[in-house]
This record gives sequence, C-alpha cells and structure tokens, in this order.
Amino acid sequence: MCSAKTPLTTAELDERLSLPTEGVLQTLRSVPGDIMVLGAGGKMGPTLARMLQRGLQMTGENHRNVYAVSRFSSSAAARSLQEAGVRTIPCDLMNRDAILQLPDVPNAIFMAGQKFGTRDSPELTWATNTLVPALVAEKFRSSRIVALSTGCVYPLVPANGPGSAEDSPLCPPGEYSNSCVGRERIFEYFSKKYDIPMVFVRLCYAIDLRYGVLMDLAQKIFASQPVDIGMSGTHVIWQGDANARIIQCLTHTSVPPVAVNVTGLERLPIRSLALRLGELLHKDVQFTGQEAALAWLWDAHRSYDWFGPPSVSIDEMLTMTAEWVLQGGETLNRPTHFEVTDGQF
Repeated sequence: MCSAKTPLTTAELDERLSLPTEGVLQTLRSVPGDIMVLGAGGKMGPTLARMLQRGLQMTGENHRNVYAVSRFSSSAAARSLQEAGVRTIPCDLMNRDAILQLPDVPNAIFMAGQKFGTRDSPELTWATNTLVPALVAEKFRSSRIVALSTGCVYPLVPANGPGSAEDSPLCPPGEYSNSCVGRERIFEYFSKKYDIPMVFVRLCYAIDLRYGVLMDLAQKIFASQPVDIGMSGTHVIWQGDANARIIQCLTHTSVPPVAVNVTGLERLPIRSLALRLGELLHKDVQFTGQEAALAWLWDAHRSYDWFGPPSVSIDEMLTMTAEWVLQGGETLNRPTHFEVTDGQF
C-alpha cells in the first residue's frame, strides 16, 4: 500500500499520481510501439501521459514515443508534459482533417468527452461523445484502442442491492449518460467493421486531491455547508491507480470490445464519508435531503481479477484529502455533481 503522507505541493501530487506500478511496467514491456493519449488535456490525461513516459524510461525503452493530443488551451499544461519528455500535439478532435494528420501508432488511449454543459448544449455533448469516436476509430483502425467510458452508462440500481456489473443493461437516465452509451456503440461498430481490438474503461469516480467526490464533500464540510445525501452511496479510486489500470487495459483489448468497471470494490455511504471527513477537518457535519432508494453503484470485481487491489485505500484518500484542504491546497473548482440522481449535468 502507498504511504498516506500527503503531498505538500501540486508538483509532488502529480509525481505521486504518475508513478508507474509494476503492472504498468509489465504492460509496457509486453505491448510494443508508440502510444497516443487522445484528449490528454483533461483532469487525468496529463498524469496518465506522464506515467506512460516514466514507465518507458524505467523499462529502458526511451526510443518509444508518448504522444499527448489535445487542444491544449493551457500552454502551461503542454509545457509541463514536454518537460517530462511527452510529445504534445495540439489538435481539435472535432476536426476530421486535423485527426488525419496525426501520426499512426499501434496503441491509442482515448480520453476525450464532454459531461458538464449537457443541459444547455446537448448537441455539443452528443457530437463530442459520438462523432469524435467515429473520426478517431476511422483514423486508428490499425491500432489497439483503450476507450474511456463512464459508470453512468448504467441505470441507477437499488441502494441495498448489487452494483452494476459489465453485463448489466445500459439504460441510464439523462442525455449525457445516453451519449456515453452512444460513444461505446460507435466504437463497437468500428471495432467489428475494421477488426479493431478495444476495451471500454467504465471509470467510476477517480479522485486526486484537487477534485473528486471526496474533495466535493470536504469543501462543503469545511465551509459549513450541508452535504446532500440523496445519492446515498458511491465508489472511488485514486487517480494514480485508475491511470495504472487504464494503461494495463492495453493487454486486454478484444474484438468485439470488452468492458471493465474501474473503481473501488467497497461501497461507500456518503453519510459515513462525510462524518469521517468532519472528524479529520474538525468540523461538524450538516446533512440535507433523504437517502434515495436508487443510486449509481458498481461491481468492480472484474478489474480486481485483472489487476489486483488498488494501492491506495479509502482511509488514505480521506486522510490526504482532509490534509490537503487544511493546508489550502490547489483545487480545480470542477465539482463532480455526484449527487445528481436524474442524469442532468
């Protein structure tokens, strides 16, 4: 297990989140060729790209390239990746001609997508989550593709029952979630058409210390705001562990694509998480709402069978999150809205 010592700076946090695991190193030894991360400018992309680059350095395969593709609206993000040895390529993934100019690679990790703003611009969400995968699949028809998806492709399930497993029906609420089902269906179509091996990574609430479900809760508690418990439970996974699992999925691609839920195995009651954070933050906790009979919950056994347990426990995540808040650590100001129960983002 990882030490629970909290990083003191953003640089130290990124160093922790991008540290390759032994599983990542084994994957990079067994999967040859360059690797491209498409949509690398989001919350997870930079540390995932850095983990790939560090892994290649640690395995002595410096001749291989890691490409990070994004619009890179932040020049600082691109510069940070370049300093780590990652090759950055500015690209609008909505532009077919720009995608066609990207170098061919045997390995692609697709991380692009849109969630927030769906209520106001549903057409943009659908275009981002379905048109872009079509353009990417056409371009990288000779690659293996790990495609990021979401646990929100499932419907809400009884809060006291088993969570959604990979063979559960995909009939979620809301346009965002349905556009994510569309993303998977588009990739599946091209996988079968061109014999492209793929994996769908149904990621369910990765966190680092700048964003995530635990940060959302901690910020409310620290500001003496009530915690909504309408969504009664959740699952989380440390972003470094999620990055490692995503990379390791390069060895699990198939035609047709296989899906895997990537999150923690333990079901976490929001009330219990809030009370523990209250203790760590030395704050009383107020609650609002009533625990609903349904929640987004997931069964992550397949990912545990593939990759083993994550390296960072929920206790460590809670401790680090509270300490990060107490020391005034940087935040991304991008709430997860995990408490939304109607799929409207």
